[in-house]
Order: sequence, then structure tokens, then C-alpha cells
Amino acid sequence: MMKASVKGKYDGDKSTGVGSLAFNAGDLKLRATMTDATFVAGPTLNGLSLAVEKPGFFIVEYNVPKKDVRFQFMNTVRVAEKPLNLTYIHSRADNRTIVDGSLLIDPANKLSVNHMVGTNNCKLKYTYAHGKIATFEPCYDFAKNAWDFAVSRRVYGDDVLKATYQTSSKLLGMEWSRTSKSTGSFKVCASVNLAEEVKTPKLTAETTWNLEM
Repeated sequence: MMKASVKGKYDGDKSTGVGSLAFNAGDLKLRATMTDATFVAGPTLNGLSLAVEKPGFFIVEYNVPKKDVRFQFMNTVRVAEKPLNLTYIHSRADNRTIVDGSLLIDPANKLSVNHMVGTNNCKLKYTYAHGKIATFEPCYDFAKNAWDFAVSRRVYGDDVLKATYQTSSKLLGMEWSRTSKSTGSFKVCASVNLAEEVKTPKLTAETTWNLEM
């Protein structure tokens, strides 16, 4: 089976697009991703990346124009009978390594940590899910010594409303999204910087279409 997806994004006076094509090869999934830069000036290698994935185990992605390889490895271990999901990501070009872990305490509570190796960039996030209706996520950023907060609530079936606030930048955001397993997703975001004297909202819209062939 082959799957294709197209994502379009409108950000102020700028619009961008990303397309991907994936198909299964046994236990592996092969994927090619292209951006609008691949086709704007005629077919080129700009914005093209190729990936090999074994779901739940690893992803190897090659950025063709940058000649950069990105490795991602996933594993799950049990700590006190609780599943701990671990992800290791390494980009060769900028020699950057990220380690991510999430511990599912119970269906309603999850603890996550994200750390960039060799730096003080580390985030600790707690997620509380109230059934399948609402989610509360406080996150502490050690590099900025500041808290971020996110609250989301499901409304009208597949519609989700989400509010975010970053205390370090005083950035307040609102998001409305709708996801369909068969057709794709649609998202509209609005944000405003409360630290600015003139508080002008910034609007973005993003839509994704999925197709199985």
C-alpha cells in the first residue's frame, strides 16, 4: 500500500507546502518528502529528503541538498512495571544529539523529559489527561528557568481547542484543530506577545490531506 500526504501552511503573507510519499517494504517503510522548493524553479533536489523507517524501532533520514543524515532510534523499557519510551536522535551535520523519554505512570498521568546532550537545554513536562476530554500540561524549561503551560479540550467530536502560554516570552496562543483518520487535518492558530506595546495577533492556518493508493 502506498500513502501520500500534502501539507499546506499559510503564515501571514507567506505560504508553504510539503508533500510526502510512503510505501511499505516488508517490515520497513520507505518515504520521500518534498517541499515547495523542490518544484518552484522546476524539478530540483532542494527540499528533498529520503527516509527508511521501521515503526517503533528506528528512522534513518537523508537530506539530499544538505547531504545530512539524521538517525532516530526508539525503544521501550519497563520501570517499576511502567512503560518508559526512549528516543535517541542524532543529526550528523550539526553534531546535535537529543534524548527524549516519557514515563506513562497511568492512563491519566505522564512524565516527559527532553534533553539536548552537551547543553543545558532540558525540558521537563507533566501531562494530566482528564478522560478523553481535557489535557493539562505544565512544562519547565531549565535553559530559560521558566514555565510553559498548555490546556486543551475536545469539543464537537474531532475538534480540539488548545491554549498555550510561555512565561519567558509572555506569548499567549490559541489553537483550533480538527483531525480525520481518513482525510487529514486542519489547524488554525492565533498568538499574541503580551510583552509588546502594540499587541498584534499573528494568525496561521495549516491543512493536511491524506490519500491511500
